[in-house]
Amino acid sequence: MPLYKKKSHKEKSHKKTGASAYLSGQFFDGISSGLFMMALPWAMLSSPGMGTFVAMVALGCTALSFILTPVFSTLIDRFSRKQILIWVQFIQTTTAATVAVAYWAGYHSDGLLATAQLVFWTSSNLGWSTNNAFTQEHFDQHEYGSISGKQEVIMQVTTLGSGALGVVLLERWGMFEFSGFAAIASGIATLSYVLTPYRRQLHRSASASFVTQMKQSREIFTQQPRFYVFVMLSVLSYPVLTFLSKLVPIWFSETGISGDWFAGYNIAFGMGSLVTGLLVNRLLSLGSFQSVMIGAMGVAAIAVLGMSLSASPLPLLVFTFFFGTFNALNRIARINWMHHCVSINERGRADGGLQMFSSLTQSVSYVAIAFLSHFGITQLGFFLAAGVMVVAVFMMMHLNRGAGLAVKVNAV
Repeated sequence: MPLYKKKSHKEKSHKKTGASAYLSGQFFDGISSGLFMMALPWAMLSSPGMGTFVAMVALGCTALSFILTPVFSTLIDRFSRKQILIWVQFIQTTTAATVAVAYWAGYHSDGLLATAQLVFWTSSNLGWSTNNAFTQEHFDQHEYGSISGKQEVIMQVTTLGSGALGVVLLERWGMFEFSGFAAIASGIATLSYVLTPYRRQLHRSASASFVTQMKQSREIFTQQPRFYVFVMLSVLSYPVLTFLSKLVPIWFSETGISGDWFAGYNIAFGMGSLVTGLLVNRLLSLGSFQSVMIGAMGVAAIAVLGMSLSASPLPLLVFTFFFGTFNALNRIARINWMHHCVSINERGRADGGLQMFSSLTQSVSYVAIAFLSHFGITQLGFFLAAGVMVVAVFMMMHLNRGAGLAVKVNAV
């Protein structure tokens, strides 16, 4: 029995319009999130000796995200994913507007900025997992590759590109303009999600309580342990990315390199992701999802190793471009593989478990940054990141040689 019925021309036209509104929401969401998650730390680093503080703020963000993830992931599997996306954007709009008003009134506080980053960080994690579940649920299987490529271009380029824009705004303008711009972007994203149609397929779990459904998360992973271990190793590319996004500005700040180079770092990464997004269908056709993920992780590891050997900003930016390219390919292949292998009714909790693993790894990495910054050996962090990725690649190759990895389950 086919999973989905054949659609009429009218239905296809409706789906196309919905995709445009949905991708518009992701575009403006990426701009506002990028400003507060990627560029805001640069404002805190403008004061001397703030490297450790920035690292500890990031640690607090990941710790709270880790605690809230089981709740968030269960919410995604119980309630309208469209409504969750709308509420995430509303919270971010309110947060950015509050910071803008506070600075307009003359209240300047690193504590306020840290709190704003905390809100954006945790809500963005909820939004990211919800977007994965919404995409799998709302679109047809043959659309996954194309829509994932567009999402990758939008999310990576806007998040990191707006991070670069944010640094320029902070150095040329001020926090009021910076926060006001983010509030407007989040507001537009909210409206876009409101206008997005929603083809809900998620089964309503009225018979199971919230706590019961949350406890069932463990069973999702124990049923397919090899699959999820492989995916978790692939997920390590994201903690490495966030680790570098904090390590690079601290290293630049300590060595007296201007914020323009940090903006260049964000642009280089975004351009790499853009290349992958534009060529995604051709790149995914090179092999199975597993082999593409292994290859992408391997090249990304080599790029991070090249960054660790860079003595000046320019070669570091060149290696950053290649890291961005293959980090994006690894992410797209993983998300598409999960679209085909994870049940719609379990997608939120499956992503939630992976997010907890990612948050835990991020927490450890930020402790490492604080340690390296405290002892003035920040550049060694690049070697640490490269080593983690190399080990992950060898473990993925070992798992891929075994049986029971290429799983396939019903989508609903």
